[in-house]
Amino acid sequence: MASFLQKLFGDKKNSKDAAKERLKLVLIHDRASLSPGMVEELRRDLIQVISKYMEFDEQALEVNMNSEDNIAMLEVNIPISHIKRNI
Repeated sequence: MASFLQKLFGDKKNSKDAAKERLKLVLIHDRASLSPGMVEELRRDLIQVISKYMEFDEQALEVNMNSEDNIAMLEVNIPISHIKRNI
């Protein structure tokens, strides 16, 4: 219940984290020429798929788009807490 209220009303930490996440999405968009909506959709899809196989902190999931030598790379850092063995 408390986490619901924190998400609903927010607090300084959540506001900071939300701003940090928005900034990351803007940077990804700029680097990969993806629309912000497409980046957010990608993040939601990743969460949905990964959730089938493991438990993790969705808020700590990091999605980064980098480019090197004209090659775009997608980096995803996932803080895994438990792997589901019975699928």
